[in-house]
Amino acid sequence: MALHLLKLCVGPSSIEELEARIAHHRAEASRLGQAPVTAHVTRMFPKRAAAIAGQGSIYWVMKGALTCRQPIRALEPVTGSDGIDRCRLVLDPAVTPVAPHPCRPFQGWRYLEARDAPVDLDRASAGEVAEMPESLRRELVALGLI
Repeated sequence: MALHLLKLCVGPSSIEELEARIAHHRAEASRLGQAPVTAHVTRMFPKRAAAIAGQGSIYWVMKGALTCRQPIRALEPVTGSDGIDRCRLVLDPAVTPVAPHPCRPFQGWRYLEARDAPVDLDRASAGEVAEMPESLRRELVALGLI
């Protein structure tokens, strides 16, 4: 069974901003003749990496709500310029909105079991909720209506 990671999204405050950041980094890498890889580096390497790589996703928390996910293609050990070992999460560039769920702030990342992961938002599974502007979805989550 797949295992996911839950992480605060620092910087982008909406799915659109996250997608714009991903597009910018990929375009910049291509411009420099590098492979356009979407990745996120985190301090700790998950002990349960085998259940995550190629099966799980990183679920992003923005402004107090779990809002979207990106599939994790691989987990790679890397060493920073400061000599500290880190984990590079190689991500699929596609961002999938999920049913919003309130989430308190935390440091680092947390494991998210597949049974606890919110459902993807698309027309087939969520109807009109997927079509709502993200700000409206956040408001409805804050009010406890979705």
